[in-house]
Amino acid sequence: MAKAMVLFLAAGLAEIGGGYLVWLWLRESKPLWVGVLGGIILVLYGIIPTMQSFPNFGRVYAAYGGVFIILAVFWGWFVDRKTPDLYDWIGAVICLAGVSVMLWGPRS
Repeated sequence: MAKAMVLFLAAGLAEIGGGYLVWLWLRESKPLWVGVLGGIILVLYGIIPTMQSFPNFGRVYAAYGGVFIILAVFWGWFVDRKTPDLYDWIGAVICLAGVSVMLWGPRS
């Protein structure tokens, strides 16, 4: 379980961080190398989830989506300085519950 969470966190940070660098390059006129670095990080984001031990691609990506939402709330809070409100936190908790059900729910 710890390995799964570390990989989910790494993938989320790679997706958000890479996307943020591309955003800075295209939307805030940062140098080309910032966008290229963002693209490289986004490629790593595509590789990281393949290291999960879960056998089903769709289930891994669906669960990762919930983790991504939670990380995005924290990214907005700490990087964009946008304090999450009550509904952001409620949504994050719902997503975390959904991730838990998808990954660790009993299956026959």
